[in-house]
Amino acid sequence: MAFDGITVAALAQEFKNKFTDGRLYKIAQTENDELTLTIKNGKAQYKLLISANASLPLTYITEESKPSPMTAPNFCMLLRKHINNGRIINITQPGLERILDFEIQHLDDLGDIRQKHLIVELMGKHSNIIFCDENNMILDSIKHVSAVMSSVRQVLPGKDYFIPDTMDKFDPLSVSKEEFFNTVFSKPINLSKAIYTSFTGISPTIAESICYAAKFDSSIPANVLEHGNQNLIWIQFYELMNKIKKGEFTPVIYEKDDLPVDFSAVRLSTHSDCNEIIYDDMSSLLRNYYAKKNLHTRMRQKSSDLRRVVTNALEKDRKKFAIQEKQMKDTLKKDKYKVYGELLTTYGYSIEPGAKKFDTINFYTNEPISIPLDPTISPIENAKKFFDKYAKLKRTNEALSDIIIETKKSIDYLETVSASIDIATSENDLKAIKDELIQTGYIKFKRTGKKEKIVNKPLHFISSDGFHMYVGKNNIQNENLTFKVANGNDWWFHSKTFPGSHVIVKCEGKELPDATFEEAARLAAHFSKGCNQDKVEIDYIQRKQVKKVAGAMPGFVIYHTNYSMAITPDITGIQEII
Repeated sequence: MAFDGITVAALAQEFKNKFTDGRLYKIAQTENDELTLTIKNGKAQYKLLISANASLPLTYITEESKPSPMTAPNFCMLLRKHINNGRIINITQPGLERILDFEIQHLDDLGDIRQKHLIVELMGKHSNIIFCDENNMILDSIKHVSAVMSSVRQVLPGKDYFIPDTMDKFDPLSVSKEEFFNTVFSKPINLSKAIYTSFTGISPTIAESICYAAKFDSSIPANVLEHGNQNLIWIQFYELMNKIKKGEFTPVIYEKDDLPVDFSAVRLSTHSDCNEIIYDDMSSLLRNYYAKKNLHTRMRQKSSDLRRVVTNALEKDRKKFAIQEKQMKDTLKKDKYKVYGELLTTYGYSIEPGAKKFDTINFYTNEPISIPLDPTISPIENAKKFFDKYAKLKRTNEALSDIIIETKKSIDYLETVSASIDIATSENDLKAIKDELIQTGYIKFKRTGKKEKIVNKPLHFISSDGFHMYVGKNNIQNENLTFKVANGNDWWFHSKTFPGSHVIVKCEGKELPDATFEEAARLAAHFSKGCNQDKVEIDYIQRKQVKKVAGAMPGFVIYHTNYSMAITPDITGIQEII
């Protein structure tokens, strides 16, 4: 979700509560389009990140310290000259615009009290940080906008500052019911679009939520809604704006499958299928949201090389397996050629020279059979030709029998590695998988000095009945869990049909309750390639029944007697021990 006007309103309230009467202790320009302000207010000290990045404009209180350049840029030097040690006397948001105005009081060179404005515009590619005097004249900005770049508004020193044209949009905080009706319900466009194009600061997500809360399809044209239904939309809109005016914000992140999907300063009615995580303020929400987003992005980038290695090897093996299966299918004809040879050896004396086929009775089945012949050679030479073909196909069949098994084992193994990459949550997880691929020969080992020791532990959960459950995150860890961590009477769980993790439940000599069996099975289903299925069949058995095959790939085991259950891969409510 972009920084809409409601998110900015929540931040304005938070900043006003924390920064009013605070002093600007430090000013740093950590990036070309980013400032970090250190603000002291009483005993509290805050770091405020302000980014005018075109793709990700944002501002929030951060705990991270970023290094500053050796030589401060001109804009940073100007701010330090004028407002370093200045006192923040007010923070405002005009209407519901995506704009924050920091009003700062300071002493000039003569010791007189002056006021300046640091204006933060969080408007996508038009985002900027603009420094103005008390008369709203621009002193400088972090991005200069010339007449060549924009004919509507120049952002240059000496120019007057004004809020950009909002295309005749209304301020949603002050709009009347009559204006709302006349504006929204006169548009022949879908309902949600009619709402967010009519008012400043309203995002498409908020508009969708208003429609959903009023129980209307957001895609219906706004101008076909009947008056009674129009009133239901107005009620939802009015209640939301009333909450904003009162400062009743509920910062919330919506997550699905442990990944952040959306965030908002108010509850949304459109994410009923997501987990809702409430925060005390917008800054802590944004810190967590972008930390998780960045972790997910970084993990995806760092895992891309491993995925490419595994995907390429899988494609190669699958093509090889398809060819081998076709060749194996062809070898099944070998017995036919042996019969041809034997029949020609037995009855060849009766065949006339130059015959193109020989019709006889197959003495194995007592059924008629027609044998194709090469008319340029004798029947005995035809028989030898068929025997040679039989011998070749027999040799191919014997060789392929072992090769196909090895190729299938390789495919199965690579699919388990792919599943391990899917559940990796840290860089150490990926390093462990890379080490495994080096050990198994899929990645060439390159000596780069002293080998780094990787600290990589299995996932650890505790059941509702208090039993400890462990989940392997790669094949070597799976093997270690099964044969070193688990005792003979502990229980072992694994997906029956999908590659996935080994799950071990430590019994400590006790009998497992049904609830623990189900929770362990849910873990095995969730940490498998079948995690998106409605239900996954899980095999479970005592560890002493699980055997490792000598010379097999890491994590490969066999078992002969087991129990099975079909279970949902949802692990909501299972407590993880960090």
